[in-house]
This record gives sequence, C-alpha cells and structure tokens, in this order.
Amino acid sequence: MTRQKIEIKKIVNPSARQVTFSKRRRGLFKKAQELSTLCDAEIAVIVFSTTGKLFEYCNSSVKHIIERYHSVQSQRAYKLSHPSLELKLESSTYAMLSTEMAEKTHELRQMKGEDLQGLDIEQLKQLENALQGGLSRVLEIKGDRLVKEIEALRNKGAELMKENLRLRKQTENKQLQDSSSIRPQTNVCNETSDTSLKLGLPFPR
Repeated sequence: MTRQKIEIKKIVNPSARQVTFSKRRRGLFKKAQELSTLCDAEIAVIVFSTTGKLFEYCNSSVKHIIERYHSVQSQRAYKLSHPSLELKLESSTYAMLSTEMAEKTHELRQMKGEDLQGLDIEQLKQLENALQGGLSRVLEIKGDRLVKEIEALRNKGAELMKENLRLRKQTENKQLQDSSSIRPQTNVCNETSDTSLKLGLPFPR
C-alpha cells in the first residue's frame, strides 16, 4: 500500500496539529544532526510551537552561531554601504573607457563626414588635414604593396620561362636521340637491297 501525499496546508485539528508538529520537529532535528556530522557544518535550529514553547538543536552553541551570523550580516551591510577600493577603481576605469570610446566614435563619424554641424572653420581644416595625411599614408602603403606584387609576378614569369626553356631543350634532345636510333635500320635495308640486285641475272651483252 502506497503512502498518500499530504497536502501542505495548516492542520485545523489542534490535536493532529500537535502530533504532526512533534513528529516533524524530531525529523528536522535529525536531518540537522546528519548534515552537521556529514559536512562538518555549524548548525543551529530554533523552533517555537504555537503555544510559545522553545525547541532548539545545535551542534556547538546557539549563542556562538547567532553571534557569528550577526557578524557576517554586519560585514555584508558594510560592504554594500562602503564599496571597496577595487570596486571604485573599476567604476572609475569603466567611466573613463566609456568616455574615451564615445569620443573616438564621434571622431570616426566626423571622418566619415557626419556630425559636422558644430565644427568651425579651424576645426574643419584640422579634420581635412588629418584626412589628407591618412589618405597619403594609405596611398603610400598601397603603392608599396603593388610594387611588391608586380615584382613577385615578374619573378614568377621568369621562373616559368626558365622551366619552359628547359622542357624545350629536353624535348629536342629526345627527338635527336629517337632520330639517331632510326638511321642504322635504314642503312641495313639499303645494303639488303644492293645485295639482291647483285644476285640477279646479268644483263645481256
């Protein structure tokens, strides 16, 4: 027979409520003791019944654990109300980086020709000089890259020409070797032809 799941709500019957309280309290203290033994944890459990009776469990001292709890809470409250120096430095660095990023973004938009309404003639001239300087550097680097690419293509073309010449000479030498190997066979055929003529009938006088 399976156990029925009890609905979690206030028990109306006082006697049943008192019985359940006693059973659950003993189970709670037992679990607290097991947790303390298994994990070497400091545990304090304080329970007041509906009649105002105090029940407690502690593996060391309830007073010591409560004092430790108040000490930890005080430290947390102090940290929240007084940020650490590291946190202040991080906030300051973040604010500085955010400001610098906003300025650089604004400068970039101006170099693209945007947000120029608030600039006077002198500022526009400075922006123009900066753009011209940057453009000249870009063109210089581009020219160097093109010269290097052209030189690399020339070197590659020269290597291809050398390879082509080598293959051509190799092909000519092979053709000469083939022709020299064919000539002796032709001479043998001629000698055979001459011999057959000599062995024929003599011409009438």
